[in-house]
Amino acid sequence: MKRILSVSFVLAVVMTTTSTVYAQCSNATLNAKYGFIDSGFTASPSRDRAAPEVPIAVVGVLAFDGAGNASQSFTLVINGGIALPGSNTGTYSINSDCTGSISFSVGDAPVNFNIVIIGGGTEVFGIVTVGGNTQTFDAKKQ
Repeated sequence: MKRILSVSFVLAVVMTTTSTVYAQCSNATLNAKYGFIDSGFTASPSRDRAAPEVPIAVVGVLAFDGAGNASQSFTLVINGGIALPGSNTGTYSINSDCTGSISFSVGDAPVNFNIVIIGGGTEVFGIVTVGGNTQTFDAKKQ
């Protein structure tokens, strides 16, 4: 009985370690359009650094070309009162472990995100990495 259990355990370990598929990503993994929603808090539009952060919500389309270029079109609402349609372009970089970053320029200010690719590129999670912002986004392949 012990021998059967030992053989079964070894077989289970071998099957688990040899059948594990590790995600391999690159810029080419993102080569499509994604619908996205972004929400959280951002610096007050009053430009008073002492003012508390205010709610922000964004919805739109994020496009990747597979070669490190990104674009987005969106509708932005800040503090429930300012609705702005917009668009801009930027760049992205993806690591082999499916993490990466996106950078857009909004006027003179950079907006940077750290991201992770889910499901081989079917979904992207992101978080803003610029001070004065607490925002996350979820983008799903269209």
